[in-house]
Amino acid sequence: MTPEVVMDLFGNALYLCVLMVSLIVGPGLAVGLLVSIFQAATQINEQTLSFLPRLLVTLGSIMFLGGWLINEFIELFHKLFMNIPTLIG
Repeated sequence: MTPEVVMDLFGNALYLCVLMVSLIVGPGLAVGLLVSIFQAATQINEQTLSFLPRLLVTLGSIMFLGGWLINEFIELFHKLFMNIPTLIG
């Protein structure tokens, strides 16, 4: 196995990890920012007010995108397992 092949495999895995994390955490980050702006505008300093919307949006994004993300994960490992004979020798 050459270093180029290893870097290609690592790059594909890293891209998938970044994609999965950004699609799950990104909407929660946006909602948290909106709630923080609302709290700053109304001067409400309640910590639990920002937690529930972020939790619901994160769970919703996992429910909505979960199937697609699992399919991408399975596709990466399927491709990796099918290429094992060519990667070894």
